[in-house]
Amino acid sequence: MNILEKITNNTRIVVEERKRQLPISALEDSMYMAREVFSLKNNLQKGRFGIISEFKKQSPSKGVIHKNADVEAIVSKYAEAGVAGCSVLTDENFFGGSNADLVHARQVVDVPILRKDFIIDEYQLYEAKAMGADVILLIAECLEKNEVAQLAQKAKSLGLEVLMEVHSEKQLEKLHECIDIVGVNNRDLETFSVSIQTSLDLFDKIPDDFVKISESGISNARSVVRLIEAGFQGFLIGENFMKTEDPGLACKDFIEEINSLLKVSDTLKVSDT
Repeated sequence: MNILEKITNNTRIVVEERKRQLPISALEDSMYMAREVFSLKNNLQKGRFGIISEFKKQSPSKGVIHKNADVEAIVSKYAEAGVAGCSVLTDENFFGGSNADLVHARQVVDVPILRKDFIIDEYQLYEAKAMGADVILLIAECLEKNEVAQLAQKAKSLGLEVLMEVHSEKQLEKLHECIDIVGVNNRDLETFSVSIQTSLDLFDKIPDDFVKISESGISNARSVVRLIEAGFQGFLIGENFMKTEDPGLACKDFIEEINSLLKVSDTLKVSDT
């Protein structure tokens, strides 16, 4: 059993307990249920690239990344840095997150927020909407094709955008018209090794109907420029920022470095012609 299977099994237990504690009827009373979401898809399509900065305290592979991280302070500085959106981990047992983290983030930023969790039940979609999330994540690795379709359709009916994450070409068979964004995860779930080559190999295999982003193991601005030039429109980055003393500043500097490298690259292309 790999780590994803362990997390998914734990999630099923947690979701059943939450259903008993707070039924969907109670979630529907949230002031956010009727709110029109901020579109991450549109933000990623506006410019040449967009960064989705992640608030993540810990992970199974790295352990504690940023102890006692203040979600409101960090996502506020992410927004000031000019990100296309923020991702907030809500899994508690493996990532040290909480639903409260997303609620607090929603209260201080007006950028799209991705609920980063292991969605396996429609109940979690109502939770996401009630918390103030704009986008939900469906991980193809832990869902059957029919489950992806069912969850994506339900998410759209609630007004949420949908990001589907893939690790291999075979998982692209699970794509559905209700998905907005396809993310290629560069991390091998068995070895935890990462390589942006995974994204480069899959780019042309993802239909152009979907916004394409690269995820995991992105820590080098030059690698991002390479992925931008390959056609990727967005990049989900967490650990690279969260491991620093000031994640918001690290994000700002990273975006500025990417823009500087792009200007140099564009200048060289013009001079070559």
